[in-house]
Amino acid sequence: MTKDQLKLRSLILTALFAAIIGIMAQLFIPLPLVPITGQTLAIGLAATILGSRYGTISVLLYLAIGAAGVPVFAEFSGGVSKLVGPTGGYLIGYIPTVFIMGLYLEKTSFTIKNAMIANTIGMIITLIFGTAWLKIAANLSWTAAFMTGFMPFIIVGLVKAFLASWIGILTRQRLISAKLLFPERLKEKDNKVA
Repeated sequence: MTKDQLKLRSLILTALFAAIIGIMAQLFIPLPLVPITGQTLAIGLAATILGSRYGTISVLLYLAIGAAGVPVFAEFSGGVSKLVGPTGGYLIGYIPTVFIMGLYLEKTSFTIKNAMIANTIGMIITLIFGTAWLKIAANLSWTAAFMTGFMPFIIVGLVKAFLASWIGILTRQRLISAKLLFPERLKEKDNKVA
């Protein structure tokens, strides 16, 4: 397989993950200011399966599609107003989140244990970005922003981190076995589940 064919497959997977993030964003539980959505689970899967580079590109593509007005954000919404509204910090926070998660896995190994650590770190990064922006956009005190934008999401975030780690590593292994995913530097430890 040529280098161009490998790159094309990676780009197709990247576009597929942008679509998966948009679909999973529609799974939500409404809360007063910030809903619980499936987006963060999809972000965790993108980083765990694709790594830092292609995971980040998939998030950038997702955000660009949403900013252009396609209703891929939570509750079938879209537009730039969502990026600057109260939940915009969570959306923008997905960029460093997926990059750092993927980078952590690339520097350690793609195992469920390391994926759980990466996904937990990612959850915290997203919540920090989201809470800080919520404070500014909704003109809240730090305490109110923390209590509405951070605290309600910790338990659910840990559950999503576990699911993204477990499903992500198993899916990554299947994609590599099926020759649908070609990590730049496939390591022996990439093939372990533990």
